[in-house]
Amino acid sequence: MSATTEQSDATLLDQLRVGPKSIADLEGAMAVTATAVRQRLSRLMALGLVERELHRAERGRPSHRYRLTEKARRQNGSNFADLALVLWRELRAIKDPEVRRGLLARVADAMAAEYEPEVSGSTAAERMESVSQLLAERRVPFQVDASGALPVLTALDCPYPQLAEQDRGICAVEKMLFSRLLEQDVRLSQCRLDGHACCQFETTN
Repeated sequence: MSATTEQSDATLLDQLRVGPKSIADLEGAMAVTATAVRQRLSRLMALGLVERELHRAERGRPSHRYRLTEKARRQNGSNFADLALVLWRELRAIKDPEVRRGLLARVADAMAAEYEPEVSGSTAAERMESVSQLLAERRVPFQVDASGALPVLTALDCPYPQLAEQDRGICAVEKMLFSRLLEQDVRLSQCRLDGHACCQFETTN
């Protein structure tokens, strides 16, 4: 669930995960009033998480049903973590270091290709802000400090906690990803795995 939705909306989103529902369906399943359902639906539609569709029954007047958008499906529940852990173990099990490094670089390139259309800015600081906003939409909190000689991108929470606990190679992938998105070489200036409070990435020039 997105950080911008209220906790009370989680039950409604869970109801819609199994398929489109009418206000009456949601009212009965959630044991709340139709007014409360409409208020939550309006809020979630404004956030782009729910959409309305016209349902034409064989008999009677057409009615509206509500369903999750693709954005909501991507945010609201998945089993990607287990799959990512298995794939990462298999990748790291490759014995040839050159092949392994090449695959890690390809992973970073592929992720950058996904994100690049959403990243804008002519300076490193501007692009960091753009990257920070992009990751916030994916519930990964970052912040930018542009007060020093070089801007700093700080991860307030690790995007890959389970992977990072097993292998800091994921940090190398993240560093390559940010280098591509910022269009500058980036270094990991501090890391949680070394006892720091958070991970920080800085441009090298």
